[in-house]
Amino acid sequence: MLKIWGRKNSVNVQKVLWTADELGIAYERIDAGREFGVVATPEYRRLNPNGVVPTIDDDGFVLWESNAIVRYLWLKHGPPMTPRAFAESDRWMDWFATTFWAAIRPVFWGLTRTPPAERDPDEIEAARKKTAGLLAIVDEALIGRPYLAGDDFGMGDIPMGCAVWRWFGLDIERPRYANLEAWFARLSERPAYRKNVLQPLT
Repeated sequence: MLKIWGRKNSVNVQKVLWTADELGIAYERIDAGREFGVVATPEYRRLNPNGVVPTIDDDGFVLWESNAIVRYLWLKHGPPMTPRAFAESDRWMDWFATTFWAAIRPVFWGLTRTPPAERDPDEIEAARKKTAGLLAIVDEALIGRPYLAGDDFGMGDIPMGCAVWRWFGLDIERPRYANLEAWFARLSERPAYRKNVLQPLT
């Protein structure tokens, strides 16, 4: 059985759990990271020398890096994809990793994991504005298509879907993006998304 190490409130772990449930993959999840520890132990470091979550063991195949895990599980268990369809999804996964998460992370961490007395309001507001600008790109990309890669839900929706819940779940000012909001509503109808992502932000 697939084993997944990671805590349920991690955005990166949520990607993997959502993928597994979306594809109907049986798995065992092992609490690890932050308050659960584990990641600094020699046993875990042999699996993942970075000492972060998630990590998976799929019948002896050990893999870390959340987007790589999502791709692997999708290619193994998901519907067949043409090279073009794969590239459409892969683009959004890379964009999440290289561009979007760096923008929204200071907002999320500042408002959920930083004590009020230690928050930097200017940093949070600058990050909020930057995130809003980036989401205009997503909104435009969703014109005429229900999902980021086209007509069908795919692996490219997963990282951004996890991050966008942080955007809609926080008590912040948000510009109205009709296409983005409709996409988020479609994701919110998916049982695996509700189970693994639409949880209190901590």
